[in-house]
Amino acid sequence: MPTYVFKGRNRLGEVIVGERAADSRDILRQLLRREQVMLTSVKEKGREVAVPKLSGRRKKVKAKDLAIFTRQFSVMIDAGLPLVQCLEILAQQQENKFFASVLTQTRQDVEEGSTLAAAMSKHPKVFDHLFVNMIEAGEAGGILDLILQRLSTYIEKIVKLRRDVISAMIYPAAVVVIAVAVIAVIMVFVIPSFQSIFTGLLGPGEQLPLPTRIVVGISDFLASIYGLVILGVIIGMVVAVRAYYQTPRGRRQMDSLMLKIPILGAILRKIAVARFSRTLATLLSSGVPILQSLDITARTAGNVVIEEAITKIRVGVERGESVVEPLKATDVFPNMVAQMVGIGEQTGALDSMLGKIADFYEQEVDSAIASLLTLIEPVMIGFLGVTIGSIVISMYLPLFTLIGKLAEAH
Repeated sequence: MPTYVFKGRNRLGEVIVGERAADSRDILRQLLRREQVMLTSVKEKGREVAVPKLSGRRKKVKAKDLAIFTRQFSVMIDAGLPLVQCLEILAQQQENKFFASVLTQTRQDVEEGSTLAAAMSKHPKVFDHLFVNMIEAGEAGGILDLILQRLSTYIEKIVKLRRDVISAMIYPAAVVVIAVAVIAVIMVFVIPSFQSIFTGLLGPGEQLPLPTRIVVGISDFLASIYGLVILGVIIGMVVAVRAYYQTPRGRRQMDSLMLKIPILGAILRKIAVARFSRTLATLLSSGVPILQSLDITARTAGNVVIEEAITKIRVGVERGESVVEPLKATDVFPNMVAQMVGIGEQTGALDSMLGKIADFYEQEVDSAIASLLTLIEPVMIGFLGVTIGSIVISMYLPLFTLIGKLAEAH
């Protein structure tokens, strides 16, 4: 009969640790339940298997996978399954091997007596500050299942917001890429063929029409070594901009510039407000202190300008001010947000009010993106029509001239 090392809590909340022989883990769980001990971790003595450390290669877990994990985790905890068993089951069914390894390490740390929040904090690339702090609040308040439900809802909403934005941008981006590729093929491969035909048809001292000469000149330029130089310069500029964005100064300047771009800047600001409201509402409703909530919200803002504004709000609250006054002073958040936050503070329902603000601005983002697409589509169609039409007409002008000369000759 195997011997198990177990850890649990009695009805008074006291931690019980010990060893006991049993035919299986399920039988041990039943025996302890009769003694009014809720099992939190168990492992067979002498059979602990060390989990190999993760490789140094950069790996990540998709937000969608994390949302599914959190939702399943909350259901299992709500059903009364022990914490370690939940982690073990979830690790076994993970298709992402990196995520499975993280969950296995987390389970092992919990078995060794660590809290779930402390075990998860060792993997910041998977479980960020918001996730860990909410788990810590759930463990301290004995409402881990409720916290996990809120976390899964939060992640799902953030994933949906990000997916909607990306989906909306895919169509115009794809059209632009295809259009550029088609125009490049025409200019580099098709136009030179027409040029050789037109050259053979020209008489002494004759020139091609001006539009045709312009298109042929652009084609010659792109087909020459200069075309490769321009391509190299464009690639170099993209690499340089990305490298500059990695610096603190570069990131702040570019984030500030993004918020000032007409139309797009307004959408990015609405996305930032929705994310700020949703994150802060989720943290406050889970029992995380407001200063800590603001600190976490700032670090997950995704924009340096927004992050600095939230940090100023935190400093004001730390001095004893209400949230609404430093919120107005930032000039980043709309006046309506400040007014609704003020009402939430006065009524003692700040988390609920923030949730309503997040819902409103998420709908605003959907509406703004739809309007942007409505504007972009005719502009792109018009641009492509004018560009390709001009190329086609310029190529047919010499033919029209030649046909006119033949008609005059007859």
